[in-house]
Amino acid sequence: MGIGAFHRAHQAVYTDDAMAAGDRDWGIVGVSLRSADVAAQLNPQDGLYTVSTRSAAGSELRLIGAVQHVLVASETPQAVVDAIAAPTTHIVSFTVTEKGYLRRADGSLDLAAAVGAASLYRFAAAGLAARKAAGLGGLTLLSCDNLAGNGAVLRRLMREYLAAHHSDLSAWFDSECRCPATMIDRIVPATTDADRGAVEATLGARDEGAVVTEAFSQWVIEDDFAGPRPRWEKVGAELVADVARYETAKLRMLNGAHSALAYIGLGKGHEFVHQAIADPEIRPVIERLMRKEAAPTIDAAPGQDLAAYADALLDRFANPALNHRLIQIAMDGSQKIPQRWLETLAWHRVRGQRCRSLETAIAAWIAFLRSGHPIDDPLADKLREAAADPNAIERLFGDGGLIASDWRPA
Repeated sequence: MGIGAFHRAHQAVYTDDAMAAGDRDWGIVGVSLRSADVAAQLNPQDGLYTVSTRSAAGSELRLIGAVQHVLVASETPQAVVDAIAAPTTHIVSFTVTEKGYLRRADGSLDLAAAVGAASLYRFAAAGLAARKAAGLGGLTLLSCDNLAGNGAVLRRLMREYLAAHHSDLSAWFDSECRCPATMIDRIVPATTDADRGAVEATLGARDEGAVVTEAFSQWVIEDDFAGPRPRWEKVGAELVADVARYETAKLRMLNGAHSALAYIGLGKGHEFVHQAIADPEIRPVIERLMRKEAAPTIDAAPGQDLAAYADALLDRFANPALNHRLIQIAMDGSQKIPQRWLETLAWHRVRGQRCRSLETAIAAWIAFLRSGHPIDDPLADKLREAAADPNAIERLFGDGGLIASDWRPA
């Protein structure tokens, strides 16, 4: 569910690699919950598309064949339920972005939104009910989004939905289904017409579903599955007992720095990540954020070198071949900021410490909300109103503010 550019450049590539390595009985049925764009791109191409891996050294192009076809939930809802209920289905993965989980400010499920036409819960529950009725086993529900503890969050929210709408499924879900935690990492800018043109010039054929990405890719998965799975660990994924340390480092260092780059960079007139990190006034702020503010809050796993990780991130941000738009990163700030910035701020506040870089980032976000930039966020109207208030910091982050977290501004 959510077969956008990130899934096609990340999980689908790992699955394609596993298939090439011998796991040939696997494949992906994509589901778009809202837009028919990806179905229109991939279905006429039999699910085939290219991935362009770009760096300063050049570009490499490969064809991905893991996707069988793409369903559009709004057009064929029963086909989505049938796909989940199929005996051959073992994993339902989600790349629906933070807002796709339909959480309230306090983290609970927005039950009114969760019955909507584009709700992952509605389709997942209907498919699971059909499996139970047919005497089939449960599924692995695999969140691949940037949520802290994404597996536990998905399980909790799914249980809230089942308690409200399918109470007869709750015990079966608990015993038969698994929701492993994951950490996903790959920079995937939105594909442009220029990108498609470059692929066409190389390939000699038009690829409407082309995606562009960097060479780096990481996928850490909690080894807790309800049934069979591709041997992703044979092609670079890491199957571990505890994802939390990897996830925390990624959220606070990479994602936290990305969001800061977006708002600070846009405020200074930059368009792309590589431009912002090259700005001599911005780079020191981002370096301090990663090395001095985020890294000390992370209990590193054995062999996890956070200083080297920061070095690698700075190199990745500087990649001039990606053209990763800052405005793309700036979307859905209300959903991202709590785990990217506020957990770090709360950790330091308990210790009587300030975070100058993160404070700069918050100021840049408020300035962004007050600017003429479009605000692509589920709380857009409320954010714009709060930011216009002279007491914006309290309206956003204070007791009862729009952004719930353990951090409170001084």
